[in-house]
Amino acid sequence: MTRAGAAELVAAAVAGRTAVPSFNVIGLEHAEGIVLGAERAGTSVLLQISENAIAFHGGKLRPLVAACRELADAAEVAIGIHLDHIEDAELIDEAVALGSAFGLGSIMVDASKQDYADNVATTADAARRARAAGLWVEAELGAIGGKDGAHAPGVRTDPAEAASFVEATGVDGLAVAVGSSHAMATRDAALDLDLVAALAAAVDVPLVLHGSSGVPDVLIRQAVEAGIRKINVGTALNLAYTSAVRAFLADDDRTSDPRKYQRPAREAVAVAVQSLCEVISPTVLTRKAVR
Repeated sequence: MTRAGAAELVAAAVAGRTAVPSFNVIGLEHAEGIVLGAERAGTSVLLQISENAIAFHGGKLRPLVAACRELADAAEVAIGIHLDHIEDAELIDEAVALGSAFGLGSIMVDASKQDYADNVATTADAARRARAAGLWVEAELGAIGGKDGAHAPGVRTDPAEAASFVEATGVDGLAVAVGSSHAMATRDAALDLDLVAALAAAVDVPLVLHGSSGVPDVLIRQAVEAGIRKINVGTALNLAYTSAVRAFLADDDRTSDPRKYQRPAREAVAVAVQSLCEVISPTVLTRKAVR
């Protein structure tokens, strides 16, 4: 079976006026649950590995990517592997060196904490090298520091600046700030759908929504209708996973076998992924669609 890259999946989403569900991986059980949920929904997805996840695994990129690659190759739907929020220059260099031959299909080069000129310079250089290595490149536009970056509440992406940024950097996709925020544990984010539509009209690359765990289902669908073509989800899976572990250990505080509580945790991730896939991408992106 063949893997699919973000370029193929996003192109199919653009053609179908839908979006690619993209889920962040913490460890193997997360990745297995994501693939299982995607298979149940019959929807192609991206397995996303963030710089924070790489740091959790001792700063080693290759083992986690290799595990995701094996899962993708064995999946019943097309699965892509994406590096998310990569700020570290050495990690960008490693991703470029590995290229698509190692199983990577795309990378998000995140220089959004830098000022505009430095963001453009850093992103343009990384994008040029990454695309030469066969990677689809996403970037984020913003100048607000902290964990939320450009997605801090109240921050918005300007359509004219977004158009200039895309032209100057040559990226393939743009993460935009339209009202969502990373790491939200409640689903009450208010998206500016008019801004989404304005951004979609202003730039000639697909738009990406980060912080989607905090967005209600109805707004996710409306954001897709307005022009979002890739939807990132992380915290919602962590909440499902951790809640399942807590519930198991509350009933059995004597178990010492992690498999006993990781099994329901993995299943909780699969349930969450299936549900989100059916919200994000009701038009199924199957393996056949991207051959």
